[in-house]
Amino acid sequence: MSIPESIKINKRRDAISLKFADSDAVQISAELLRVMSPSAEVRGHKSNEAKLQIGKRNVIIKGIQKTGNYALRINFDDGHDSGLYSWDYLYDLAINQAIYWSHYLKSLHKAGQSRDPETRVIKMFDP
Repeated sequence: MSIPESIKINKRRDAISLKFADSDAVQISAELLRVMSPSAEVRGHKSNEAKLQIGKRNVIIKGIQKTGNYALRINFDDGHDSGLYSWDYLYDLAINQAIYWSHYLKSLHKAGQSRDPETRVIKMFDP
């Protein structure tokens, strides 16, 4: 198990920095943490139940809490707070984030979705 030596939220609250014993400090964006949440809400209860997370470009971290000696719970400003990020999962995200990010962007593109929050356009006209 890779236990981080330090965990810090940056000032903009849009990333965390993790320092593991065998690596330099690495940042993981709040957006990647949110869309890769290990929660059932995101992953589903079975592998085919995963729900693509859209519109999370501007998500920020409201807080983090250590859960026992094995994980973090991350609270996001969109209300999501149910994922438990184990030390091993955070380590995996840290070292493989480019792969996960690329996969996420391809999934969004394939689904015709966006990282940007949903906006609704209302057309006004005089009859």
